[in-house]
Amino acid sequence: MADTLLVIEDEDLLAAELARHYESEGWEVVRASRLVEARERLFDQKLEPLVVLSDMSLPDGNALDLLEQARGRSIAGEWILLTGFGTIPDSVRALRLGAYDFLEKPCATERLDLVVAGAARSARAQRRLREQAAHENRRYSPDAFLGRSDAVRGVRDLLRKLADVPFSALVIGGETGTGKGLAARILHYSGPRAGGPLIEVNCSALPEELLESELFGHEAGSFTGAKGRHRGLVEQAQGGTLFLDEIGDLDLGLQAKLLKAIEDRRVRRVGGEREVAIDAQIIAASNRDLGARVRDGGFREDLYHRLCVFRLDLPPLRERKEDLDELVPFVIEEYNAKAGKRVRIISEDIWTKLRAHDWPGNVRELRNVLERCVLFSEDEHLPARWLQLPEASPAALTESVDEGGEWLRLPLDGSMPLDDMEKFILEKVLERCHFNVSAAARALGTTRQTLRYRIQKYGIREKPH
Repeated sequence: MADTLLVIEDEDLLAAELARHYESEGWEVVRASRLVEARERLFDQKLEPLVVLSDMSLPDGNALDLLEQARGRSIAGEWILLTGFGTIPDSVRALRLGAYDFLEKPCATERLDLVVAGAARSARAQRRLREQAAHENRRYSPDAFLGRSDAVRGVRDLLRKLADVPFSALVIGGETGTGKGLAARILHYSGPRAGGPLIEVNCSALPEELLESELFGHEAGSFTGAKGRHRGLVEQAQGGTLFLDEIGDLDLGLQAKLLKAIEDRRVRRVGGEREVAIDAQIIAASNRDLGARVRDGGFREDLYHRLCVFRLDLPPLRERKEDLDELVPFVIEEYNAKAGKRVRIISEDIWTKLRAHDWPGNVRELRNVLERCVLFSEDEHLPARWLQLPEASPAALTESVDEGGEWLRLPLDGSMPLDDMEKFILEKVLERCHFNVSAAARALGTTRQTLRYRIQKYGIREKPH
């Protein structure tokens, strides 16, 4: 299907020549000789031209007025304006309204062709971005948070309400794997900032020495290796949403700088001399109790209250196992499509095992288990052998700990999977170190970053005293 070029020109000979030329170039050309005719095409007939090529001064008015009306109605497409006597105020207004170019008559055909081709490329890129955004909007509607339990119905209702209000900040709480990232995407793509970027930052995944530069940016030469200017992630979220996952792991110094940026709506790059205005809504998430972290001195109280304009707590899967009836078929169908499989049948024995498991890793663990089963399936049946769910909870093995010494005893009879062994060891070492990650990392002979990754992987949380 040919792209549409709308030509608005009152000189019949010139309009005919432009139409003939661009039709020979593969365009579908629609002509209008007056603004009233162009308005009818755009507003009444819902014409969606890729490019509009318009004379500036027409018998019934200025084309800039029509451009302003089109922008007000969110009609896409690039505009190229032609004028025989351009003025500075007109050129400034054209630029402000987002016109692609402003050319004086007469314009050489070669020059006009280059400008039209550039406008077409720009318009196609914008069209792809709009289509992608529309797809994300459909994919991440509140209904994407699956489940029929009362708890999930409450979450969906709150997501719908929050998507309708221009909130400045919000905190999402819940255990690892409960869907905090999904909730953040739903809030972004269903809300008024869906047309802007969604910038996601995992605060526990970036080394502390790099996190400030990544968040707030830096100027060239501000530190060794800073060869050029870098726009921070806060700046990159301009007009959209900044999602700060695992914000409870953010250094106290960076918490203070983040609070100032949120309050002032301005940031200063590392090594910079001036502040840059920002406009982004903030969604923060943590699998740790931020209120408890505030009481322990690990999180700033003023930042907590600034972020907690709204709070959304996501329930763990063990408290809503009735949702497995909806989640399991959905996830299996997703992996069927990705892997080219055809799993359709789930035996009652498998359902019993799925419902009996407590899912400490929540929906993320469920997805991993089902992905493994689908990938290793050989027919329409979900294979039970690849569930590999533990028969006993690691919590039942605490009596095997030598509380008085530096040893842990673990069964080697196959009753405890390797992942559960690792999680069990990490929990006990962290408990003995009073959940001091640095001390635990030293005791285990590893780095803080590696230990933080495994804490997140297994959803390990500090138990309240």
